[in-house]
Amino acid sequence: MQRTGVMAALTMAALLAAPAVAAAAPPASTIDVSATTVHAGDTFSVTEQLYNPADFTVTGAKAAVYVKEKPIVDLVDLVSCTGSIAPCSQYLSSFRGGVGDLAAGESRTVKFTFRVKDDVQPGQFTLQHQFAGDNYAFGVEDGPAVTIAPPDEADVKVALTATPRVGLVGRVEYAIKVSNTGPATATGVRVTANPGANRTVVSTTGCTRSGAALTCAIGTLAPGASATAKFTSEGGFFAWGPFTATAQRAASAPADPDATNDKASKKCTAYTGLYVQC
Repeated sequence: MQRTGVMAALTMAALLAAPAVAAAAPPASTIDVSATTVHAGDTFSVTEQLYNPADFTVTGAKAAVYVKEKPIVDLVDLVSCTGSIAPCSQYLSSFRGGVGDLAAGESRTVKFTFRVKDDVQPGQFTLQHQFAGDNYAFGVEDGPAVTIAPPDEADVKVALTATPRVGLVGRVEYAIKVSNTGPATATGVRVTANPGANRTVVSTTGCTRSGAALTCAIGTLAPGASATAKFTSEGGFFAWGPFTATAQRAASAPADPDATNDKASKKCTAYTGLYVQC
C-alpha cells in the first residue's frame, strides 16, 4: 500500500511539473468571402485578417488578394476597401491595402469590395491571400473557391387559344397563357396582343386596351408557374373572311433564352357574324 501511494504521488508531481502546451499562433493571414457563387456584374466582399507572428515589426504591412488561376484584375474591379491607411490599389496581379507598420503580435483587418466584370466567362477560381511588407513577406496561401455562374435565364412561353361564340356579331374569346419554364424566376413579364384586322375588342381580363392593341401585365412568374389573360373581340354582323389574333412577350427579366416560343397566333374565319370557325 505504501509503494502504491508513493507511485501515485510521483505521477501527480510529474504531471504538475510538465510545462503547459502553448496555443498555436494565428496564421499570418486569413480571408472570408461574402459569397462563393456570383454572376457577372455582382459585387462581393473579401475580408482579410493580418497577424504578425514574427518577433519583429513588419514595416509597410499590406493585405494582398490574388486569384490562383489568372490575374485577379482580369476577373474583378475594385469598388472600395476599408481598414487600410491609404486607398487600396492594384499591384501587378493583386489588389493590396496598406495598414502601416505591424509590430509583433499585432493584427489588422482590411475589407475589399469587388465587382465581377461584365464580360467575364463562367467558371471557378481560387482566391489567394498574403501578408506582405516592405521588409518581409509571408507566403501566399490558398483561400476559398468562388464560382462565377452563368447568367440567370427565364424562358417565358406564350400560348393563345380561341373560342368562337354563337351570336350575331362574330364574337371570339381568347385566352393568353403565359408560362415560365425557368430556370430562374421571371419578373416584369408583359405581353402585347392584337385581335386582328377588322376586329373590335369588347372586353379584357388582365389587360389594358389602347385602340386595337392590348397590353397584359403578367408580373412575376416562378419557375413552372403560369398566368392567363383574356380578351374578347367582335367583327359585327357583316364580318367575313380570315383574321389572325396574336400575342407576344414584350418584356421580362432576366434574359429569355428562347425567342421561338415568345409569340403565338390564332387564325379564324368569319362567315358573317353568325358563324366563326377557328
